Amino acid sequence: MLTIFGPSNRYCDGVSRRGFLKIGALGIGAGGLTLADIFRAEARAGATSRPKSVINIFLGGGPPHQDMWDIKTEAPKEIRGEFKPIATTVPGLQIGEVFPQIAARMDKFAVIRSVVGATGGHDAYQCTSGWPHKSLSNIGGRPSIGSVAAKVLGPVDPSVPPFVGLARSTQHRPWGDCGGPGFLGPAYIAFKPDGPGMADLALHGMTLDQLADRRRLMTAFDGMRRELDASGTVTGIDANVDRAFGVLTSSKLLQALDLSKESEKVRQRYGDGKPYHYQFDGAPTVNDQLLMARRLVEVGVRCVTLTYGRWDSHGKNFDLVRDHGSKLDQGLSALVEDLDVRGMLNDVTVIAWGEFGRTPRINKNAGRDHWPQVSCAILAGGGMRTGQAIGATNRLGEYAKERPVHFQEIFATLYHNLGLDPAQATITDPTGRPHHLVELPVIRELV
Repeated sequence: MLTIFGPSNRYCDGVSRRGFLKIGALGIGAGGLTLADIFRAEARAGATSRPKSVINIFLGGGPPHQDMWDIKTEAPKEIRGEFKPIATTVPGLQIGEVFPQIAARMDKFAVIRSVVGATGGHDAYQCTSGWPHKSLSNIGGRPSIGSVAAKVLGPVDPSVPPFVGLARSTQHRPWGDCGGPGFLGPAYIAFKPDGPGMADLALHGMTLDQLADRRRLMTAFDGMRRELDASGTVTGIDANVDRAFGVLTSSKLLQALDLSKESEKVRQRYGDGKPYHYQFDGAPTVNDQLLMARRLVEVGVRCVTLTYGRWDSHGKNFDLVRDHGSKLDQGLSALVEDLDVRGMLNDVTVIAWGEFGRTPRINKNAGRDHWPQVSCAILAGGGMRTGQAIGATNRLGEYAKERPVHFQEIFATLYHNLGLDPAQATITDPTGRPHHLVELPVIRELV
């Protein structure tokens, strides 16, 4: 959250002290980690890369694979459930009946019916990093893909954060996780524009001239630091401060977050996901955030994460899927069509998935319980070979019968689509040890 406080005071050096600027937990001008510090850290990573992006849609709670992309028509009723498969634009490829708009654009999508490797955690960690919680936990854990992109690739535009987390806070907090920086440290956390943070980007009526007062203050402090620092470690500080002020004063980010800039026709195509049903302790069905994600990648954000719905269907599974699924069908199909029409689809990879699947057998409450043995994902864009289904489960949807696809293979593919070679690229932990981004190869069927 950007905060400006304190009256103007003049001291013997003639510089105006008007308080401090903060964005979220990141302070500018006093204590803690500054936004300029973030840019210094990014500068050490080297030059920016081509503008490729990922939109990572987390279906928090564990969506039921056998009621979405892998309908089991040959299974007995107590396993098959209520939904029927429908044909798609890809001959021979069928998906669940609550997704007619995606079915009509199936040539733009690929479904994975055999995702394996889930640890069973009821959280977003594997869907944002590709790793289990315990991996390198002694030094902070593995970073999310957004943090890696911020570290290795840096910003496309100096005034636009490379990693934005749209996930709203949830009562079950792990579902609202947009992905953490792990051992990379707080310099690579996601920018979160929700709540007061977004409003505060408008500076509460402050003018750029008033911001310039703070620039003069910081310049004075920097001058003193240069005199004291004979080692020259502050060389280049002005460039990083300029970038920090660029984010504060640029209109690009604020404009991208303002959905009123879109036509009513476009907003209606995406829908708003309301009314929110079956939310409980999870996320709402935020169709508007799918539109916001498109606007963010359009101005140069490399990774956007969000949490869509609450899919923990221990009861009333089929009612929940009808509600959440039909809304996701509208928003996700609109997003992919929008990216395609704008010529962005090859540069933006879209993925929607959850932390695990659901039990084959329907319980006494017409629900499905946790099933880490296998789950599913749907992807689009990124220059991938779409219009296909990868993998298959057995007749009852219990396990991957054909072509198991591990979480790490999916992340290798996402990194590849960002322009990073998962077999070669490394990131260094605080001890100086390099680590590969993932340990498995890309999904060759897709790339």
